[in-house]
Amino acid sequence: MIKAGIVGGTGYTGVELLRLLAVHPEVELAVITSRSEAGKAVADMFPNLRGRVSLQFSAPDRESLQACDVVFFATPNGTAMGMVPELLEAGVRVIDLAADFRLKDPVEWEQWYGIPHTCPELLAEAVYGLPEVNRGALREARLVACPGCYPTAVQLGFLPLLEQGLVDAERLIADVKSGVSGAGRKAATGTLLAECSESMKAYAVPGHRHLPEIRQGLRLVGGSAIGLVFVPHLAPMIRGIHATLYAPLNDTEADLQAVFEQRFAAEPFVDVMPFGSHPETRSVKGANVCRIALHRPQNGDTVVILSVIDNLVKGAAGQAVQNMNLMFGLEETSGLGAIALLP
Repeated sequence: MIKAGIVGGTGYTGVELLRLLAVHPEVELAVITSRSEAGKAVADMFPNLRGRVSLQFSAPDRESLQACDVVFFATPNGTAMGMVPELLEAGVRVIDLAADFRLKDPVEWEQWYGIPHTCPELLAEAVYGLPEVNRGALREARLVACPGCYPTAVQLGFLPLLEQGLVDAERLIADVKSGVSGAGRKAATGTLLAECSESMKAYAVPGHRHLPEIRQGLRLVGGSAIGLVFVPHLAPMIRGIHATLYAPLNDTEADLQAVFEQRFAAEPFVDVMPFGSHPETRSVKGANVCRIALHRPQNGDTVVILSVIDNLVKGAAGQAVQNMNLMFGLEETSGLGAIALLP
């Protein structure tokens, strides 16, 4: 059994990790940390875990974490990098769900996150945890940077087109909506029900922190400079990411549907729907699945890609478990077979 620890188990991604790992056939939950909730039973905070998780939250402790095989960080940006070097030195493998190791350039990281990176020497080693791109490297990884929710939906949508050079990589547009759980579990006026229900708004239009991550990933796939307009929106729903992606075609004769179907044919968690479909966020709620559909309005020279995920599963905790499965030589789908919830 894989002995797993979670640092920061009280947020939405933390409880989602608990939900998935509690029923994983190859995992033993060993440690769940929270300074503010130390001593409190996990199931008292999250009643859905009654009878499944018997642990109490504990303050972060070096010895207990170093006794784990893998430690997940479901913490605010800037937390993991203070603890990761010691864990790696102790032989523990690490999966960070925050942004600490996603960007390869420490200067760029400080520019977007406002603090210096404390272990820039690990940035080159960290494997970006998008299995559909880095599956081989993940099998050997000690340190994995789990992608953000927006970057997961956007990159999977553009990926086949850039790999084949079918679109103008300098004129990409990503218009993306997220449920309010993407903002985290902290109390904030902007995510109160009375503030965000029956309303929708764009935010961070001049530049969102996920923009450099998306550009970095797409540049590595396409091999050239990326021009991307990325506009996130807050939608009046709890879970879900809906990305509407636009790209000018270089080749108007290509069979785009075949390109996507062939690229993702062996991917267990990417579902390419029939051409012209309209995937819904509710169709992936609670599941580690990205659903994609293609459109070509008026048979013109612009392709529209619709990409939907659950931001807490394929966009966070589920993808982290998928990465763990690869790192430990398990079936990639282990513990991730849940079907989405309807209604």
